[in-house]
Amino acid sequence: MAGKQWKIFAAFLGIFLVAYYLPLANPKVEAAIYEAFKLLQWYARNHTLACVVPALFIAGGIITFLSQASVMRYLGPKANQPVAYTVAAVSGTVLAVCSCSVLPMFAGIWKMGAGLGPASAFLYSGPAINILAIFLTARVLGFEIGLWRAVGAVAFAFLVGLGMAAIFRREERKKIEAVALSADPPDGRRRAWQSGLLLASMIGFLIFSDWFNPGDAVVQRVDGTEVRGVVLQEMRDEVMIQVQESTGTVRAGDRLTLPKSEIAAIVEAKSWVMDVYHVRWWLAGLCGLALAMMIWRWVERDEFKQWMHNTWDFAKLLIPLLFGGVFVVGFISAMLPDKQIGQLVGDNGLLSNFVASLVGALFYFATLTEVPITQALTEHGMAKGPALALLLAGPALSLPNMLVLIKIMGTKKTVAFCSMIVVAATVVGMIFGWMQPGSENLVASAGVVP
Repeated sequence: MAGKQWKIFAAFLGIFLVAYYLPLANPKVEAAIYEAFKLLQWYARNHTLACVVPALFIAGGIITFLSQASVMRYLGPKANQPVAYTVAAVSGTVLAVCSCSVLPMFAGIWKMGAGLGPASAFLYSGPAINILAIFLTARVLGFEIGLWRAVGAVAFAFLVGLGMAAIFRREERKKIEAVALSADPPDGRRRAWQSGLLLASMIGFLIFSDWFNPGDAVVQRVDGTEVRGVVLQEMRDEVMIQVQESTGTVRAGDRLTLPKSEIAAIVEAKSWVMDVYHVRWWLAGLCGLALAMMIWRWVERDEFKQWMHNTWDFAKLLIPLLFGGVFVVGFISAMLPDKQIGQLVGDNGLLSNFVASLVGALFYFATLTEVPITQALTEHGMAKGPALALLLAGPALSLPNMLVLIKIMGTKKTVAFCSMIVVAATVVGMIFGWMQPGSENLVASAGVVP
């Protein structure tokens, strides 16, 4: 209890010191605060209702509808480990969520007794192993880096899960002993396939409601000029575009924010992903209708109330930290522009890869936006090794993600989880960088024999 009170005091003290010393008269700080609010508005408009809220209902549904026995059977400490890790590691191919949206579902299976290893593998794979993102990476950044990202992400899921289980094996042993001594949970009110369909319909709603692809587009301005780029963020009154082709004073890789009043039309590139995007709410609605029918037939009133209660508990726990973390990331990213980051990661050495991994771990990347952002950084000088390191660490971690993880599983486990990802991404980025043409001089100067 005393430790919790010290954490609350530290939070109060930190807020006080920031409010007391923040140089608001500095134009750069003033602009950073404005950018932080813009990122927060974008997160509220594009991710909260479409992604975070459905994920919260899924987390509440996991606690309410899944029996603890089924979770323990497939993901618990005594589960068949190859099966448990495989199920957890490939889950990202289905979910395609960001580092924040995976947290409610992770909290749900963790609370139900899933083993630390499989739960950690799921926590990494949910946002990191994204089929659309991997194909987009190969198309935009090259087949080689796309392949390395695909293989590395799957390997990372197993590596992180096994590493967490090994580091905290004593706690896992205690959990196994507690499960062995506990009484068998009562049989569920529904058959297993019925509970599975309930959760599958919720996951389907999440997949389609959060369907997004930052594909190529041509922005036609009111004055008749055009800008070819990728739409990264759409706020209430503005649209942020990452320029793909230099035009006038704007060079490729720069981000351009245009008021909507200056935009005549946005012409998107044709693809099946964008076709699904335009009908996403119809598909999500079908999943929601199926869910409503199943709730009406299979869920009793008291169980529905318990579902809402569990969902609200997760919302109270996660949303304040997510919003606060997104705001801080918006502020920090405005203080560190792409050009400055690109200059720090201009070679394939240890420091560059570590900086790229750390930046990726702290910053927030919405689903698929890490690819055009990495492309912009390469335009500003980022080498290929750090680019891969950023792609391996960035989607799975973020500052909001870390703040919530500390609340869910404690500081030690959070530090271990994040550190393994950053270190592994740094090492793989260096290996990939050393294999690139022209890296021999760098390797020789570092005194490393490949």
